[in-house]
Amino acid sequence: MSSEKFQLEILQELNKNNAIESTLKTYPEVSSQDVIANLKSLDAFNKIKFETIENIYYDISSEGQDILNKGSYELRLLDILARIGQLSLKSKNDDLELSPSELKLGQAKAFRNGWISKTSEGNLEIKQGVEKNSLKDETKEQLLAIQAGKHDSIDNKTLADLKKRKLIVQKKDISYKVTKGDDFSVDLIKPETELTSDMISSGSYKDLKFKAYNFNSQGPLPPSGALHPLNKIKQEFRQIFFNMGFTEMPSNQYVESSFWNFDALYVPQQHPARDLQDTFYLKNPLTSDLPSDKEYVKNIKAVHEQGAFDSIGYRYNWKEEEAKKLVLRTHTTSISTAMLHQLAKDQKPARLFSIERVFRNEAVDATHLAEFHQVEGVLADYNITLGCLIKFMEDFFSKMGVENLKFKPTYNPYTEPSMEIFSWHEGLKKWVEIGNSGMFRPEMLESMGLPRGLKVLGWGLSLERPTMIKYKVQNIRELLGHKVSLDFIENNPAARLDEDLYE
Repeated sequence: MSSEKFQLEILQELNKNNAIESTLKTYPEVSSQDVIANLKSLDAFNKIKFETIENIYYDISSEGQDILNKGSYELRLLDILARIGQLSLKSKNDDLELSPSELKLGQAKAFRNGWISKTSEGNLEIKQGVEKNSLKDETKEQLLAIQAGKHDSIDNKTLADLKKRKLIVQKKDISYKVTKGDDFSVDLIKPETELTSDMISSGSYKDLKFKAYNFNSQGPLPPSGALHPLNKIKQEFRQIFFNMGFTEMPSNQYVESSFWNFDALYVPQQHPARDLQDTFYLKNPLTSDLPSDKEYVKNIKAVHEQGAFDSIGYRYNWKEEEAKKLVLRTHTTSISTAMLHQLAKDQKPARLFSIERVFRNEAVDATHLAEFHQVEGVLADYNITLGCLIKFMEDFFSKMGVENLKFKPTYNPYTEPSMEIFSWHEGLKKWVEIGNSGMFRPEMLESMGLPRGLKVLGWGLSLERPTMIKYKVQNIRELLGHKVSLDFIENNPAARLDEDLYE
C-alpha cells in the first residue's frame, strides 16, 4: 500500500469514528515502521495527533510448552517416586522420563515445596504425609494463565522466576492511539513549506496555506572540531594569569640539559630523581653545552661541593659531564630558573608563568601519567613572604571554582620553606595533590646575581588534576591518552567563568 493511500485511509477512519484506539488492531497487516512514518507525516501538518501504547505480553517457550503437555518436572518426579518408591541419585537413571537437568530442576523445586526427602542412604523418596493426588501443579497452572493472556493475575516475583527458568519469554507490542488534529480534513492537500519568488510574482500565495514556522526548533549542528577539556582549563589558567599581571614564558623546549633541569635547582647529582627509573635521558645527542655565563656555572659548582651564599653544600665532587646530559624536562621549573638568571641583569620585580608538558618515568595509574602538563609560576618582588604565596594560591584557585585547599609542609632542594597543595576530589572522595610551592632558596638566587632583598615565590601546579576535579573525572587515563572518549571531548562545555572573578 502506498503512503498516500494509507494516510488517506487513516483520515477516513478518523472521520468515521473520531479516534483509532489501536493501530495494531485496526491495521494488523501494516508494519510498525510504516505506521509510525505515516503518522509522523500527518502529524507534521496538524491533521492528526497520536500517542504511543506499549503492551507487554509473554510467550510460552518450547520448554514451557513441554510442561504444559507433560506437567512440571517436580510433579513428574513425584510420579516416578510413587511408582518406584525410592530413587538413587548415584545411579545413571537412563530409564527415567526426565533428563539429568530436568531431574535436577524438579528435585530442587520439590525440596523447596517440602514434597520429598532424602533417606539415610541418600536416595529420594516422597516425604511422609504428602499425598501426591492432592497436590496442584502450580507451574503448569501459571503457564496456562499466561497462555490465556492473563499474566496480570500472576505476581511479579513468580513471573521473574518463570523467566529465569526460561519457561516464558517477555515480548512487547507497540501500537498508537490516533485522534483528530487541529487542521483535520479528509483531503491530503498539505500546506506549503516555503514561500517562493514565483508564488509572490503570480500572487498565488494568497490562496495557499502554509505550514507554520517553528522558531524554537534547533537546526542540526554543523560538523566541527572541539577543544579538549585540558585546553579549555589551560586557557582559563592563562586568562587568570594575564588578568593578574603575569607574562607567559617561552616553554616549547621539551628537551633540557641536566644543568637547568637539576643542577641549577641544586638537586644533587646522586639524587634518586636523576635515576633512569625516574627520568627520560636522550641517547642522541647525549649532551649539550653548559651556559656561557662561566661565573654562574662556577657558583653552582661551589654551592654543590662546599657551599656558598650561606649554604653548607652537599660535600661531593660536582661533575660537568653529568650536568651536560640531555633529558626530557621533568618540570617547567627549569624554564623559570633560566628566566630568573636573565632577570638578574635588571633586578626588577617580575611575574612569569608557563603551562606546558613535562615527562617523568612513572608507573601509570588512576592519578599518574608519564607525560602530563605543569602550570609553573614565579613571582619576584621585594618584601614578600610565604603568607603572600598562600593567599595568592587561594585567590588563584578560587577563580577556577576550587575553594577547598590544604597546604602541607614538604621539602624541595631549591625552595625553603616549601608546601604541597591539596584539593578535595569529590569523585575520588579524597584529598588529591595538585601542586608544589615554596620560596626559592637564597643560594639559588644569589648565585645568579640577584640581590638578597629580592624574594621569589615559585609554584608548580598540575593541569590534569584541576581538570579532573572540574569535569568530575576519576581516572586520569580517561582524560589524556588513547582511552579518551570523543563524546567526552565534544559534549563537555568550556569552563568559562564570569569576568568579574578575574577583577
